Formats: sequence, C-alpha cells, structure tokens
Amino acid sequence: MSYNEQIFEKAKKEISRRRHTAETQAKQRRDELITACPEIEEIEQEIARAGLEAIRAISMGANAQEYIGKLAKKNLKQQQLRKDLLINIGVDEDYLEVKYNCPVCEDRGTVDGKRCDCFKSLLKKYAYDELCKCSSVKLSSFNGFRLDFYPSQQDPMTGISPRERMCEVLNYCRSWADDFDRKAPSVIMYGATGLGKTHLSLAMAKAALDKGYGVVYGSTQNLLSRLEREKFGRSQDNGATEKMLLECDLLILDDLGAEFSTSFTISALYNIINTRMTTGLPVIINTNLSFEELEQRYTQRISSRIIGDYTPIEFLGRDIRQLKSM
Repeated sequence: MSYNEQIFEKAKKEISRRRHTAETQAKQRRDELITACPEIEEIEQEIARAGLEAIRAISMGANAQEYIGKLAKKNLKQQQLRKDLLINIGVDEDYLEVKYNCPVCEDRGTVDGKRCDCFKSLLKKYAYDELCKCSSVKLSSFNGFRLDFYPSQQDPMTGISPRERMCEVLNYCRSWADDFDRKAPSVIMYGATGLGKTHLSLAMAKAALDKGYGVVYGSTQNLLSRLEREKFGRSQDNGATEKMLLECDLLILDDLGAEFSTSFTISALYNIINTRMTTGLPVIINTNLSFEELEQRYTQRISSRIIGDYTPIEFLGRDIRQLKSM
C-alpha cells in the first residue's frame, strides 16, 4: 500500500507542525503562569532536582532503594503542592502539560516504529484532497448513485432496461471495491457521455483510499500532458509523473479518447497500459468510445490489451447531467 511522496511529505510536515505548535503553546502557558506565580518555577526546579538525584542514587548500591524512596515521597509532595497551587490560581491541573493533537504518538506520527492512526488519517485526507482537485466533481460515493435517473423500459433489442443494467453495474462496482487490492482486475467503463462513469470510478477510488491504497486519478489528456512536459524538460518533476503512473496502487484514466493524439501520447499510453498489465496493477479506464472506435483510434498493441485484459462495463441510459438540469 503506498501514497505518493508528495502526500507523505505533506503529512510529515503537518505532524511536525502540530508537535511544534503544541510544545510552543505549552511553553507560552508556562512562561505566562510563572510570571504571574513565581512559586511554580521553584516547585518545578525542586521536582527536577529530585529526578536528577534519583538517577545519581542508582550508583549508591545497597542504600540506593531507601534513598530513592525518600526522593519519590519528596517528589510526590512537590507535585501535590504544584497541583494545589494551580487549582488556587484557577487553572486545570494539567495546564502546564503539552497538549498534543494525538496523545498516542505525541504528534510524532509513529508508535513503536509503526505509523500512528493520526498519520494514516492525514495521508488519507491529503489523498482525498488530491483526488478531488483532479476531478471535476467531489469524491463520489456508491450511495449517491441514483438509479432512478435511468429508464425502466426494456430495450427491444436487448430485452433489458437501462435501470436493470445499471443496477448490475452498480453491484459489480461495489463488489470490486469491497474486494480491492493491488491484484484487482482492470476495468474499462464505456458508453455515452453523462451516464455516471466518472461517478462510479471515483466511488471505487474512494474505497481504495479508505483501505490505505495510493490512487492516481486524472483525465487522460492532463496526465499525458504532464508526462510530456516532464519528458521534454519543461517540468521539474524529474520522472515523478511516470513513476506515479506506473507504480501507484490504482490508476484511473478518465475520458480516454478525448486527448490529442500524437506519436508521443500513443507511445506513452502503450507504456502505461503494458507496464501495469505486466506488473499486475489495476487500471480503471473511462471512455465514450465503443470498442470499434478504440480499435480505430489506437494501435493494435493498445486496443488489444484493453479489450482482451480489461473487464468491460457498458453504461446505458440518457445523459444524467441533462436530466438533473431539467
């Protein structure tokens, strides 16, 4: 499971910022309190001295335990004095403690060498933000997919209604998302514009993100343009885009067929599809093109891999965006 390096760095910076803020605020509270009540500093100095003496006492041999016991009583007495003083001043007894955002890891991001849940939540949040920034709609959910927008009348040619068909599509996509891992099957969603392909692919992306997988989403045109700028030195990414497209846990290519077709885009698209097929990493492709149009637009090497290796999902119905605007 992996997020891209930018998301990791962003999460690390936020964790570091939280820890710095918590410690700075604790210091400010302490400085203000000591200014108003100097006795607090004297008590804390006594507590600190008792702690140092306890460390030194370890080398005393047989007499160490008895002496450390006396220091512990002294320390507890000083702590009680500090607590009583704070209560008399009118502040909480933990007023001087550092108030970390996450008390489990104390805003370090790790516990016993493993990622803390707070760090995982940040990774997920930034991954969501990145995905939403790249899409034209907010991150979608399966529950928000409206089957009532699809006609219930049976198609005389197929004997099935668009609503029945889209119910099957929705159930497949839910099942795919529930079972998702890096070995999930690649999918091509095809059909006319405005039938919900982007909505369901984003819902599938959300499910993958919720499991902690790294997802890259974008229009095919934008992703290939980034790759081209990087390839010909017009970007400072230094291969980051290609690495991201080839190695992310799930890649979603939206609106395949709408990109400008050049020798570079054809070559780059082949490399993406072929490499991910070889490594077994899943791709979701959304397109308005039929399989016949895919074969006409792309080389045999690309179209045969998509048609032969990807699970086809045909979308039926009327343009939902037009129906919503009525």
